[in-house]
Amino acid sequence: MQGVIDGVTYEIPTHVAVIMDGNGRWAKKHLMPRVMGHRQGGKALEQACEDIWHLGVKYFTVYAFSTENWKRSEEEVSGIMDILRKYLATAAERCNRENMRMRVIGDRHILAEDIQSEIHRVEEATKQNTGLQFTVAINYGGRDEIRRATAKIAKEVAEGKLDPNEINDQVIADHLDTWELPDPDLLIRTSGEERISNFLLWQLAYAEFYFTDVLWPDFKREHFIEAIRYYNKRERRFGGRK
Repeated sequence: MQGVIDGVTYEIPTHVAVIMDGNGRWAKKHLMPRVMGHRQGGKALEQACEDIWHLGVKYFTVYAFSTENWKRSEEEVSGIMDILRKYLATAAERCNRENMRMRVIGDRHILAEDIQSEIHRVEEATKQNTGLQFTVAINYGGRDEIRRATAKIAKEVAEGKLDPNEINDQVIADHLDTWELPDPDLLIRTSGEERISNFLLWQLAYAEFYFTDVLWPDFKREHFIEAIRYYNKRERRFGGRK
């Protein structure tokens, strides 16, 4: 879909995914505890939702907490969970004000019960909203997602609900956490790292990747525009030829 940004016409990616990296480095740079970097990253995320919607993007998915992040210090993990609680407490009101729908992907059963309840409340409160389709990956890992999808498919086969010969790409996609979402067109990773770190392994098969040295708390509208400019320089063939 085409859109006009600052007087210039661009092809706007329908779905943008972001690995929000660099919160800890931002805090270190500013001589603050790591948790302050995560708080600043949360503020950047709120602004990013507004910016990306106004740029014409319909789906926005962010990597907030991975299945591997539990290995971090107890203090840091506890701080991130407290930030998540505060974010969820006001998320429904904020999303409804902006007509934004919020989903959470990942294995939420490991999360504290109060966080699980808040996630369910926000998802239910915003499920009719037709604006930005905002997805947050929490306790998410691409391999874990595929493992869970495989287990669901195996169970359906064992119960006689699914013929193994009918298992194709669409069947697998329909059992993933992102079954309601189109695959991302563009992946952005901040802070200079150039890997996908177990994020959306299935869904990113044909996404364009944009890496930037900008730390996530410093990522602004102009940086999204730079990523969209990069995206417009790519020729997307999906394995074919033009």
